[in-house]
Amino acid sequence: PGKMLTNISSLCGACCSPRRAFIFVLFVAVQKCDLHKLDEAPATEVVMTREEGLKYYHIMQTIRRMELKADQLYKQKIIRGFCHLYDGQEACAVGIEAAINMSDHLITAYRAHGYTYTRGGTVKKIMAELTGRRGGIAKGKGGSMHMYCKNFYGGNGIVGAQVPLGAGVALACKYQGNNELCVCLYGDGAANQGQIFETYNMASLWKLPVIFICENNRYGMGTSVERAAASTDYYKRGEFIPGLRVDGMDVLCVREATRFAAEHCRSGKGPILMELQTYRYHGHSMSDPGISYRTRDEIQEVRSKSDPISLLKDRLLSNNMASVEELKVIDVEVRKEIEDAAQFATTDPEPPLDELCNHMFSNNPPVEVRGTNPWAKLKSVS
Repeated sequence: PGKMLTNISSLCGACCSPRRAFIFVLFVAVQKCDLHKLDEAPATEVVMTREEGLKYYHIMQTIRRMELKADQLYKQKIIRGFCHLYDGQEACAVGIEAAINMSDHLITAYRAHGYTYTRGGTVKKIMAELTGRRGGIAKGKGGSMHMYCKNFYGGNGIVGAQVPLGAGVALACKYQGNNELCVCLYGDGAANQGQIFETYNMASLWKLPVIFICENNRYGMGTSVERAAASTDYYKRGEFIPGLRVDGMDVLCVREATRFAAEHCRSGKGPILMELQTYRYHGHSMSDPGISYRTRDEIQEVRSKSDPISLLKDRLLSNNMASVEELKVIDVEVRKEIEDAAQFATTDPEPPLDELCNHMFSNNPPVEVRGTNPWAKLKSVS
């Protein structure tokens, strides 16, 4: 898989580099998805342009470096509180985003930094939110688990609670008739929650345009899926809802499966369920070293054989779609962006106390809010 099946560079011309002619378009074989209640399947021979490949590489490297910097700042006690890192799972966020529109909607759990970035947040604002500064994407009041931007509804701290909210967003899409959909993400740990099955039922009855996506990274906190679930076929959990099991470490596999799922939803067929088989390199959160319930060898094996960035990089280089030097330039740009963002996140001021209760309402006159005692008065300004 990943080898070029047809060389069509003659149709597309060569790269502007005078020394090297790059392939502009590549036909790639990707892993077949497992199906539940589906007669058709996502494509297994897909197209990736050079521009797309470089873009995916840049975004995945940005997420990876951002998370590694967050790890460093946390260990320096500059970032405090809950912090769940996304490194290892980058192909999920980038593949999903490549297959939907920015006008579509997305909601996820608390491992949300990557999605905040792909939905339009900047590294600078995300890092400043992690350090609780005024310039953060939630003005320093949300932290790691509560980041938002246009058509992105967080970052939700309660396990599984985002799933019914996502169905509500999909109900609004259907009600408004705008041909939009909602991508609703949760983990293997949340997959046993009762509210998820209630949501499946409503979404199916009302034929809501929602893609339920279980990011199965093999461990719910410190518990392996085999110890937590009587059935680990999460893509079949919808029972009456069609499902797909997808290689979540291959950005192209995720992209094609999400395209297929999006077409299913937009055609009025109702919800669809996807299970992305992926892996997190860090522990569940920064308080979890991540090696008490799995071995270092297991983590290293995934890194060496299935790393999403390495897989894409090898595909670009082995098929002459990019040069090592070109990718190094991207790496340098990304590192600089992360360092600049970290500098801002550690020097920007914290929000003042009088802003504590602001933005409780979107469009209201100032409201008086009682503080921790009856004499402490704060104002909420929209």
